[in-house]
Amino acid sequence: MPISSPNSAAKIRLPRPLLPYRNSPSILHKNLLPKLQIHPFPRLRCGHKVNSATAQNFNVEFESMDLEKYARELEVAVKAVHMASLLCRRVQESLIFESNVNVQSKDDDSPVTIADWSVQATVSWVLSEAFGSENVSIVAEEDVETLSRCDSIDLLDAVAKTVNDSLAEAPSFGIRPPAAPLNTSEVLEAISRCNSPGGPTGRFWVLDPVDGTLGFVRGDQYAIALALIEDGEPVLGVLGCPNYPMKKEWLSYQNGYQRIVSRLASSSSTSWDRGCVIYAKKESGGAWMQPLLEKEKKFVWPNSAREIKVSTIDNPALATFCEPVEKANSSHSFTAGLAHSVGLRNEPLRMYSMVKYAAIARGDAEIFMKFARAGYKEKIWDHAAGVVIIQEAGGVVTDAGGHPLCFSRGMYLEGLDRGIIASSGATLHEKIIRAVDASWNSSCL
Repeated sequence: MPISSPNSAAKIRLPRPLLPYRNSPSILHKNLLPKLQIHPFPRLRCGHKVNSATAQNFNVEFESMDLEKYARELEVAVKAVHMASLLCRRVQESLIFESNVNVQSKDDDSPVTIADWSVQATVSWVLSEAFGSENVSIVAEEDVETLSRCDSIDLLDAVAKTVNDSLAEAPSFGIRPPAAPLNTSEVLEAISRCNSPGGPTGRFWVLDPVDGTLGFVRGDQYAIALALIEDGEPVLGVLGCPNYPMKKEWLSYQNGYQRIVSRLASSSSTSWDRGCVIYAKKESGGAWMQPLLEKEKKFVWPNSAREIKVSTIDNPALATFCEPVEKANSSHSFTAGLAHSVGLRNEPLRMYSMVKYAAIARGDAEIFMKFARAGYKEKIWDHAAGVVIIQEAGGVVTDAGGHPLCFSRGMYLEGLDRGIIASSGATLHEKIIRAVDASWNSSCL
């Protein structure tokens, strides 16, 4: 919440050095400077209702911000996700061009690859090295059951090799690498360390190692998502989007990775075209995007970061909405009806993974709607990072009843009212909510 100060100027302390590596760059960076907080909706906790009056009548206050708060966590998280993004890019290229990556199926028939386990191990190791394993609690999607089977020795060896290849790049990020390559037991330990149940108190990280694995194996969009939750509220979020091109027209879900790569092969392409990491810190008043590292380059914080903002479009006829590619994850017919009733005329932008959140935050689309079928429960790792980023970019995320998403009840978004709506501003957001209320009883959801 805003902190009022009787002093006209807030006292700001300079941050301490970050990682225990002598070449670690400074954290002092303009995106962490105090800003005037102007959000479409004020910060509310689980259970509070966001309504029209709240949206229009909010107090604007100068915050007394401590530059040091979450600054270290943010830099470590960005570096971890950046390393994970490069790891995933290599695995996907091997999958697409060499077809030698083993794809497994989980109990719910969703796919999982060595990238999922390798990212989870890598991020777990980086966070534990930075803050101490005793101080790191992680809620994450994958477990070690499959990797621990006797018939999975080759798979586990492949995961361990992928993890060690990634950690070998740690010095490029100002991180001290392991003294020796991790063995398979250490890799399993790093993965299984991500067993936090979450909850309403304390601090824990939320990780989706490869959000949109189906898009990943099909050579399309996917994301690495990491967020920090404190006392039930997301306080920072990082999205690694290795296939997220700079040009909006390349975001169509029909444009697979191979087509994107062929376009990027031109001499005019830049590192910005080949993927990015997007991040934000609660109440910093901004969201930021940086390019993925190219070969043999070193990461220097903030790595050519530039600020991103949501779109200023508030006319539904000009707005674009995002939805999941797979019909099993969201009702396309219901969202199509909502779009028509609100006056949305543009073709929907269907994408895998939390890249949809990135699209809203970056201004490539204005609305994201997801209305899952009865019985489906949303997981916190599918939304936590994206919520922080959209809010800090100037947008709004609530459930269909106008309530903030609640991350304080374990691994699921319990108490969710019908569906999830993210938008670039209050005007569009309220129109969608009213349309949901008018149409819901006639839906089959």
